[in-house]
Amino acid sequence: MNHSGHSFCSGFLLLYDLTQMASLTKKIVRGKPYYYLRECQRVNGKPKVVSTIYLGSAESIRERLLCPQPAEVTFQEFGGSAAAFSIAQTLDVVATVDRHVPKRGHQGPSVGQYLLLAALHRCVAPTSKAQIGSWYAKTVLRRLLPMTVQQLASQRFWDNMERVSTEQIAAIEQDLAYNAVSRFGLDLRCLLFDATNFFTFLDSFNLRAKLPQRGHAKQGHDNLRLLGMAVMVTADGDVPLLHHTYAGNQHDAVMFHSVAEQLFARCRAFSQEVDRITLVFDKGNNSEANLRLVDQGPLHFVGSLVPTHHPDLLAIPRPQMRRLDRSQLPAVWAYRTQKQVFGVNRTVLVTFNQKLFRAQQKTLAREINKRQRKLQKLHNKLQRLRPEDRGKKPTVAGVENTVKEILRGRHMADLFIAQVTQTRQGLPRLRFQFRQAAYDKLSSTLLGKTILFTDHGDDWSDEQIVLAYRAQHHVEADFRRLKNPYYLSFRPTFHWTDQKLRVHAFYCVLALMILNLLRRQLAQSGIVLSIVEMMNRLTDIKEVTLLYPPTQRAKQPLVRTQLSKMNVCFRQASVIRRAGLNSWRLCRDGAWVRAFG
Repeated sequence: MNHSGHSFCSGFLLLYDLTQMASLTKKIVRGKPYYYLRECQRVNGKPKVVSTIYLGSAESIRERLLCPQPAEVTFQEFGGSAAAFSIAQTLDVVATVDRHVPKRGHQGPSVGQYLLLAALHRCVAPTSKAQIGSWYAKTVLRRLLPMTVQQLASQRFWDNMERVSTEQIAAIEQDLAYNAVSRFGLDLRCLLFDATNFFTFLDSFNLRAKLPQRGHAKQGHDNLRLLGMAVMVTADGDVPLLHHTYAGNQHDAVMFHSVAEQLFARCRAFSQEVDRITLVFDKGNNSEANLRLVDQGPLHFVGSLVPTHHPDLLAIPRPQMRRLDRSQLPAVWAYRTQKQVFGVNRTVLVTFNQKLFRAQQKTLAREINKRQRKLQKLHNKLQRLRPEDRGKKPTVAGVENTVKEILRGRHMADLFIAQVTQTRQGLPRLRFQFRQAAYDKLSSTLLGKTILFTDHGDDWSDEQIVLAYRAQHHVEADFRRLKNPYYLSFRPTFHWTDQKLRVHAFYCVLALMILNLLRRQLAQSGIVLSIVEMMNRLTDIKEVTLLYPPTQRAKQPLVRTQLSKMNVCFRQASVIRRAGLNSWRLCRDGAWVRAFG
C-alpha cells in the first residue's frame, strides 16, 4: 500500500494516505445482505481495491452504531514502549542476540527476547526485575513482545542472563553497533571515549564479585563498592558503539590500555576508511604506553594534557594567541605550537576561553570566601581561650590539622599562608593571610586555559581541533542519562556476580543506544528534545481499549481501541508505528482510532 505524509521516524512511523476512496459494498450471501467497507486507490494509473473490512449485516451495523456504554475501559502505555520497540526492530536486537546465544528447546521466550525486554524496561520505567511483570502488563508490549506472567519472574530473567558470556556480549554489541551505523547512517568521523563508575550494593564480604571495588565514587558514595564502565560514542547522536566494564578501583589509564585493541577492532569493523576516524579522550587516559598504542593503531586522536605539567605553555600570554572563528567559538583564543609529548612530537594547542575563565574565577572566589570565613572563625575561637578556662585545651598539632582540613581543595593551600603558634601559657594561636600575588599568577596562567594535543598536523585547523575536543560533552551527557533516576537509569543494580553485572551493563547501554537513535530521528524531523522531555511526552500517549458487551446477534463482545490525543509536534510528525499497527486512522480531533474487525 502506498502512503503519504511526513515521516516521524524513517522505517517505522507513517501517516496514512487520506486521499484513498472508501465505499460501502453489499454482498448477498445465502440470500442475506452483508456489507463491507472497501478502499480503492490508483495503482499504476488504474483503480484497485487495497483494503476490505467486513462490517456485517444491516442490523449488526445498526447495533454497533447504537451500542451502549462500554462495559470496561483499559489504558496501556503506548508511545514510549512502541517507539523504543520499533528502533529495536530496526537494530534487529532479538535475532542478533539469539544468533550468538541460541535458544534451548522450542518453548518459552529466547535470550534475545528477555534481554530486549530488560532494555525496554530501562528505556521506559527502570525498576527491579521483580517489578517488570507489573510494568509490562500496563504497556503495549503485551502485544508486541508477548510473554506470560510466569515467564516474567525474576528467576527466569536471571536464568537467561546466566547464559550470556563476556565474549558473547562483545560479539552481540559489535553486530548491533554495525546495524546502528549502517541502518541509521551514523557519522563516524569523530568518536568520543570516556569512563565513569556506578555504585552497587554488594556486601563487603561478597568475595565472588571482583569488579565492584571501593575507589573514588563520582556520585559521592565512597562507602559503596563501585563498578567502572567506559564507553565510546558517536558525536553524531551520542550513540554508544562500545562499552567496557572494569574494576571500580582501576585507574583510567590502565583501563584504556586493556581496551584499546578492542576499540580499534570495533572501528575497523565499522568503516573501511578507518584512518578518517578521530578518537577524542581526556587526560585521565594519558600514558606513554597508551599513546604508543594509539600511534600504532589506525585512528587519529585529540586529547588534553594536565596543564600544571606544562608551565612553559601556561606562561604564554594572551596577546600571543589568535582569536578563533567567532561564529563557531565565540571568545576563544589559541596558540599553536609543536612539542614533545610522551616522547613524540605533537601538535599542541593552548586555548583560552573567556567564558570558562569567568566561571572559574567565580568558583574560586566562592571557595576563597568560604575558607576565609572558616579561618577567621577558628582564629576568633582561639583568641578567646584563657588558661583558666575549664575543659580540654586544643593543641598546636590539632589546630594545624584543622587548618589543613579547611584548606583542602584545589589551589587553596597555595592561596593562603596560615601559621599556628603557641603562647607562653601553652595556648595555640592562628595567623593567616590571603596571598594576592599567588591569586594574580593563577589568574594570568591557569584559569580559562586548556592544553590540547593531537597527531593531526596542517590537515586540521585550530578550530577543528578545539571543536573535536569539545565534542567530549556527548559522552558526558550519556553518563548523565545513565544516572538519571527516571529513564535509562543504571540503578537499581541488584546483581551479585561479575557475570550478571556485565549483562546488566550491556542492556543498559543497549537502552541508551535505542533512545539516542530515537532522539536523533526526532531531531532529523525538526523536533529537538532531551531524552527526558521525549520520553515524558511519548509515555503520555496511551492506548485506550473499550470493551462493549455483545449484541443480541453477536457472540463475542465488541472491542475498540484508540490512542489518546497526542502532543501537536508528534501528531505533525506522524507518531504511529507501522509494525503491528497498520490499521490506525487519523480522526478529526487528532486521536488515532482502529477500525472494526
